[in-house]
Amino acid sequence: MSDPDSQKRAAGEAAAALVERGMVVGLGTGSTAAWFVRALAARKLNVIGVPTSQATADLADSLGIRVANLGETKAIDLTVDGADEIGPGLSLIKGGGAALLREKLVWEASARCVVIADAAKRVPTLGKFPLPIEVVAFGHKSTADRICDALAECDIGIAPILRRKDGEPVRTDGGNLIYDAACGRIEEPAALAAALKSVTGVVDHGLFLDLADLALIGTADGVVEFEP
Repeated sequence: MSDPDSQKRAAGEAAAALVERGMVVGLGTGSTAAWFVRALAARKLNVIGVPTSQATADLADSLGIRVANLGETKAIDLTVDGADEIGPGLSLIKGGGAALLREKLVWEASARCVVIADAAKRVPTLGKFPLPIEVVAFGHKSTADRICDALAECDIGIAPILRRKDGEPVRTDGGNLIYDAACGRIEEPAALAAALKSVTGVVDHGLFLDLADLALIGTADGVVEFEP
């Protein structure tokens, strides 16, 4: 399995094998999570999926998985989702698919969280992938200036860039905007997370810390498990 798609698929199928009949399952967003959703549907278990985006809800519904919104079911037993980077201690950067807020809400409501990825997503230090920061649309340019200050507090001297697609700002399912901060290296993720969260106008950020219980990584030699 040398190509990333094969590794993603293998990780998604391995995660689907963890699901048991009757579970409430958090369904992640992105290309890797989509492999998990397909593999879960193929098992034809009686489960309820709690999707982290409209795109995932549409995919799950098309495959015959019953879906419910967060808070409409009993506690979430297991959430499976991808990541843009997986660092030491299973610290993560997520949000490349612009669903980080709903993903984090579902993750934090879950008894167990499993991250799945191809081998290239494992990194020695977080930060090469630009950190997504979700902000409210009102006054977002002012918020971006204060994000710069928060980054500077953590010795990261860059300005975040408003994410656009086809020339227009990307909107999340909740109507918010995304700024991406090309940090390069995040030496102290917890400190940066706290600094960003303190900025009024920042809804949340893509640092997922102390949330993943297990990583299933597709490699050329098969799927490898990692714990924090």
